[in-house]
Amino acid sequence: MTTDIDQELQGAKLRVEELRAQISYHDYRYHVLDQPEISDGEYDELMRELRALEERHAQLIVPDSPTQRVGGEPVAAFGIVEHPAPLLSLANAFNEEELLAWHKRAASLAGTDQFAMVCEPKIDGLAVALEYREGQFAVGSTRGDGSRGENITQNLRTIRSIPQRVSNAGIPQRFEVRGEVFMTKAGFERMNEQRADRGEPLFANPRNSAAGAVRQLDPRITAERPLDCFIYALGWAEGGSVPPSHHETLDWLSKLGFQTNADAERYKSVRKVWQHCQRWAEKRDTLDYEIDGIVVKIDDLALHERLGVVGREPRWAIAFKFPPTQRTTKLLDIRVNVGRTGSINPFAVLEPVNIGGVVVKMATLHNEDDIKRKGVRIGDTVIVQRAGDVIPQVVGPVVSKRTGKEKQFRPKRVCPSCKTKLVRQEGEAMRYCPNRTTCPAQTLGLLTHFVSRGAMDIDGVGEQLADALLQAQLVADPAGLYTLTKDQLLTLDRMAEKSAQNVLDAIDASRQRPLDRLLFGLGIRHVGSETAALLAQHFGDMESLASASVDELAAVPSIGPIVAESVHGYFQRKESRGLILKLRRGGVRMDADATAERAGPLSGQTFVISGTLAAFSRPEAEALIRSLGGATGSSVTKATDFLVTGERPGSKLAKAQRYGTALLTDEEFMALLREHGAV
Repeated sequence: MTTDIDQELQGAKLRVEELRAQISYHDYRYHVLDQPEISDGEYDELMRELRALEERHAQLIVPDSPTQRVGGEPVAAFGIVEHPAPLLSLANAFNEEELLAWHKRAASLAGTDQFAMVCEPKIDGLAVALEYREGQFAVGSTRGDGSRGENITQNLRTIRSIPQRVSNAGIPQRFEVRGEVFMTKAGFERMNEQRADRGEPLFANPRNSAAGAVRQLDPRITAERPLDCFIYALGWAEGGSVPPSHHETLDWLSKLGFQTNADAERYKSVRKVWQHCQRWAEKRDTLDYEIDGIVVKIDDLALHERLGVVGREPRWAIAFKFPPTQRTTKLLDIRVNVGRTGSINPFAVLEPVNIGGVVVKMATLHNEDDIKRKGVRIGDTVIVQRAGDVIPQVVGPVVSKRTGKEKQFRPKRVCPSCKTKLVRQEGEAMRYCPNRTTCPAQTLGLLTHFVSRGAMDIDGVGEQLADALLQAQLVADPAGLYTLTKDQLLTLDRMAEKSAQNVLDAIDASRQRPLDRLLFGLGIRHVGSETAALLAQHFGDMESLASASVDELAAVPSIGPIVAESVHGYFQRKESRGLILKLRRGGVRMDADATAERAGPLSGQTFVISGTLAAFSRPEAEALIRSLGGATGSSVTKATDFLVTGERPGSKLAKAQRYGTALLTDEEFMALLREHGAV
């Protein structure tokens, strides 16, 4: 007679076999082919389910289970390297409870919880082992299956951060260091730009690019790729003495000439470790390389020996994994919307997917060239990525999952809003709707932009009210805002008298915004807030700017020929001149701040802002800098004097650190403004 327990065990056995087959398949695609079909987060979910089933039914554990081994089979074409000490994989913690549970288990086995731990960024790259003999780099290999890896010595010799020789009195005769080969974000972007120029397919992400580059049979190909390597551990050593703790080992390896991670930190309490993990989950995007978590290791190496290993995982270390930023999902459709300048912007409609706690249903595809480069088709399984607050984007298709039913995207020929025939100028990535006057989508986009905080800052008038004003035909363009009456506003749904008065007060206050804010609000192509400020400062008033020739515009520092042509063309159009005339009649200010032209305590110094500031929007902060005579920029260059870093400063921070640019925290920036009386 079959019992409920027997049925449960049989069901668990079938699911375990299914999970093992799936994981082995994905291991092969990830470690051997470097062509994954699922994201790391989805792989982790499969592994967690398998581990949970094996813990519940220990009789189902077998030696070749994915929970008992590491990585994939090595590729024989490279030659095989036997690892004298196995390259272990790490157990994962996805929340505070799991991290605390690991610490409690380790403390129980160690007989004490009074041990220090070292936290290091978990680099999303390719694990390698480097053997040195008499100080000379001799053999380099991949992790492989943990016991055997691929011999990629010649490829690793091309990576400049891996020393060919180390010399120091007393070093072991033979020793192995372990590290992670990776590609920086900036290097990955440059490489993809070069591939796009050559008409080659783009790589999906830095991790796959690094893995593929290291595992080339021709080292010359590897040498062309922008690879780097962090060393994170001493694997084993013969002869000589080695440090007794992990953090001392990292310091010793650094002095030998190996590149170790400067962001490694040592803590004495698990509470501090958790706080460290939380901080890095927030600021992971500030690094110029990808990390997917924090590795936590017990510092005392003698404890490593006592705690030992379970299955494929050391008891003395764990990886705290960040919420995933990549997932795979189905691309249901590719649609387009019309931007405020008439640009036709394609976007992906997705089968809803949870990425890092956010349900994503749509993602950007930039332009039709981007769709072609990535080879994305409607119906594809695609990799979707989001980082920080950036709009989700489609990274690329999972080609191996195609069924043949996928469809190519066909670019639109007419505007979906006004049915005007679209145009695409030579050298432009986008198609545009040329109907600037009566295209409903462009009119709404321009009005919404005009009232935004960085432009005329009309509080209370957002996209919803702007649309209602247009639908009720109370305004036809931004100038119509300045003729509105309370009685007109009160005809709108859910508009009370107090709200109507607040809107009118905000509109009235906007009349005094300086010229640069008005220029930005007009939505002139290629004119952002920084360019608007340069033009306003140079010409001083709207009349002078509107009458400037292309050559006069191009003569303004930092204004190139494309911007000059765009600005000149804008003021030549009849509808533009009519809009400005109506704005002038509405009492809108048409000149620049006098302070914009005066020298000040920050004269001769250029500032760039990255991240979110506590007290100001970016345009507000830039306006304050310019009021003190300073210049502002949108990207960090060698000429940048200061980078102001708010919350989530992004990749500009890494660039500033490379150039040696002075850094100002949000608090230091506020102190500077107070010192000079700007706030």
